[in-house]
Amino acid sequence: MNNKVLPVLILLIAAFLGNGCIDQSEPQVNDERIVIIASILPQADFVEHVGGDNVEVIVMIPPGANPATYEPTASQLKSVSSATMYVKVGSGLPFEEVWLDKIGSANPDMLIVDTSEGIDLIPGDPHIWLSPRSAVVQVENIYKGLVAVDPENSEYYYRNKEQYINDLEVLDTDIIESLSGFEDRTFMVFHPSWGYFSRDYDLTMIAVEIEGKEPSAGDMAHLIETAKENNIKFIFVQPQFSTKSAEVIANEIGGSVVAVDPLPQDYITNLRIVSNTFVQSMA
Repeated sequence: MNNKVLPVLILLIAAFLGNGCIDQSEPQVNDERIVIIASILPQADFVEHVGGDNVEVIVMIPPGANPATYEPTASQLKSVSSATMYVKVGSGLPFEEVWLDKIGSANPDMLIVDTSEGIDLIPGDPHIWLSPRSAVVQVENIYKGLVAVDPENSEYYYRNKEQYINDLEVLDTDIIESLSGFEDRTFMVFHPSWGYFSRDYDLTMIAVEIEGKEPSAGDMAHLIETAKENNIKFIFVQPQFSTKSAEVIANEIGGSVVAVDPLPQDYITNLRIVSNTFVQSMA
């Protein structure tokens, strides 16, 4: 055999064998990733963990924006036309109540996934993502949506989903352990974001804001007295809302205002920070 031909044959055989060893269970990533829109950052985190390299997530409500008042930009609405799927909270988020019909009508072929399906909702409280147990249900719903729009990669999405749910279950166990042993399980917040968290971990949440409104002078007096009776020293606030009323109460009880954010994208890290902050307030 010609000495020049032999190396070429070896390379061809190696290439053939290498192709035969490719793990077909890995995702078949297209040149263009699947465009998915999420209302809030924590949902985007869920989608990215399940969808992996196969998805591009566009978030409607940016960091620091108030979900009750935010209006999407023209460029955000334009991006809807290229989206394959919209992941909505589905539990009464004010942004979705106002805008989702308009967003959906801009792309009738877009699959809309309701992540609240299967969750026992608290009337008037849209913050389902703030309980890891509810987050597990949301992740399952996102997985089902991804399989519906991209069935070829269902095994890839399944593995990602199972790994992330395992991480959420570890988080749940850690929160239970960190809160064990506390008899006084009452905390005060400005905006009542933590209802699902409180329900799942047997806590009592007292909200300063009443039905979306600042408290009256009479309400403030009652809140101050309640805080004193429950030995509350920390008033929790979030960056999206005014802290004025919380600061007044904190001054009256000799306490402090502490920020806890329900909307960062790194969901598990944030929930660990928040739960540790709650633990410190009860110690």
